[in-house]
Amino acid sequence: MRMVLLGAPGSGKGTQGEKLVAHFGIPKISTGDALRAAVAAGTELGRKAKSAMDAGQLVANEIVIGIVEERLGQPDAQKGFILDGFPRNTAQARVLDEMLVRLGQPPIDKAVHLAVDDEEIIQRLLDRAQKEGRADDKEDVIRHRIKVYNDETHPLLDYYAAQHKVVKVDGVGSLDDIFQRILKALK
Repeated sequence: MRMVLLGAPGSGKGTQGEKLVAHFGIPKISTGDALRAAVAAGTELGRKAKSAMDAGQLVANEIVIGIVEERLGQPDAQKGFILDGFPRNTAQARVLDEMLVRLGQPPIDKAVHLAVDDEEIIQRLLDRAQKEGRADDKEDVIRHRIKVYNDETHPLLDYYAAQHKVVKVDGVGSLDDIFQRILKALK
């Protein structure tokens, strides 16, 4: 199974992605986690990404694409993967399609859209910021991230819908209920 998780920041992609990893036995490739790790480690990539992340902007395409291609080339991703945070726009989706061909891998099977209302997302991220002390989860930054998502990432739904790959899942409810909805939608 090769899938893309779509949904605004805070829609539950990370949490549900981990449950899908356990279920399918394939890796979750989260560009957000990889970028935060690079920032924490103070790497060159991390320094380049930090200023954009702090402002709620998307990190430059070439940085993100490099991270993803390197990861998809690793042995554990050959039997499938779950992408979280990539692609973020239709241009990246086309790059991903070409990348998979170059890597000798089959195309994306499904794009799982976790649908959550914007105000619910804002509350979730404010709660997460308080619990985890995440500096990128301030209300103004959250609202900007949602706007960026709606403007740039949301068109991916049309891209994957044209390929009959989108499965829309209600992302509100208990973690287990949402997970069961995802599994049902993937059948």
